[in-house]
Amino acid sequence: MLRLGVVVGCKGARVDSQQRGYGEPPDGMRRDMGGATTMSGASTPALRVQALAPKVQRLLDNINGVLVGQSHATRLAVIAFLAGGHCLVEDVPGVGKTLLAKSLAMSVHAKFKRIQCTPDLLPSDISGVSIFEAREGTFKFMPGPIFTNILLADEINRATPRTQSSLLEAMEENQVTTDGATRRLPDLFFVIATENPIEYHGTFPLPEAQLDRFMISLSLGYPKPSEEVEILDKTLEEESFTVDAVLTEQDVLDARQVVKMIVVDQSIKNYIVSVVGATRKHPSIVLGVSPRGSQLLMRAAQAAALVDGRHYVKPDDVKLLAPYVLGHRIIPKVRDNRVSHAQLIERVLEEVPVPV
Repeated sequence: MLRLGVVVGCKGARVDSQQRGYGEPPDGMRRDMGGATTMSGASTPALRVQALAPKVQRLLDNINGVLVGQSHATRLAVIAFLAGGHCLVEDVPGVGKTLLAKSLAMSVHAKFKRIQCTPDLLPSDISGVSIFEAREGTFKFMPGPIFTNILLADEINRATPRTQSSLLEAMEENQVTTDGATRRLPDLFFVIATENPIEYHGTFPLPEAQLDRFMISLSLGYPKPSEEVEILDKTLEEESFTVDAVLTEQDVLDARQVVKMIVVDQSIKNYIVSVVGATRKHPSIVLGVSPRGSQLLMRAAQAAALVDGRHYVKPDDVKLLAPYVLGHRIIPKVRDNRVSHAQLIERVLEEVPVPV
């Protein structure tokens, strides 16, 4: 016997579901205000997800074609990209951090800039500077590299805290304030930063306020032996680590709109709040996750549903993403190198009941 649940798919619509929103409703069906079942238009989440799914898969395949053995990291980066968040890639040198960032950026027909962070990098080197025009007798603003669609901040922890903070307003408000004037950034603005966690000489660890601006923090790890042999084979080929653009800027903006339409059942929201609340009470955690973490985890779960070709969020989306979305937002009581922040979040997940 089917159990009927009510979830919101679009304004004024009622959708039948077998499992309260994260069971799959009948495609293309909705109830009108009088309760009659009718065919929905092209704006329903199910149909829009179905139309975008091939493009998202093409983006994943394009990046995985050059980044060998890192399909999980690629998926996480694409989720952050489509969700409208920002991504931090933290790992040792030489495992493909910059290659992942560049491959994602070059897969989209959009403006791309790269900043190689160093201790002498100034905030104005990122945001831009006003130059005096002698002929006109006025100051002219010269935009910095932050005025782009996709920004790669390579080795961000080598920049000074003053320079790192120049990214805060841009990442949170999508705008830059210089010389008393506020200037909007493009609608499509995405920061993917890399850092090396093992070097401490000449580096400045990111403060919690800036870590909180990143939706997802991930690491790549070393490839398997067979994958490393494939990397060597590709090294002998010409231009084997370059990609072609497969999406337009408008495709990405459309995908971000669809992500916001992905159905999130009330039980999923309660589950997210329970997980976040558990981090604030856990005996091994000094500082738990803020409400911003709840918001970003829900949005990332919606993007994960789109990547998988679904128009509804499942509990598994939340469980799989929680270590990467929440891990860098907590402060453990004892800094034990044997237990990472992500592993602490996995322990928290084991204590929170999963909705069924």
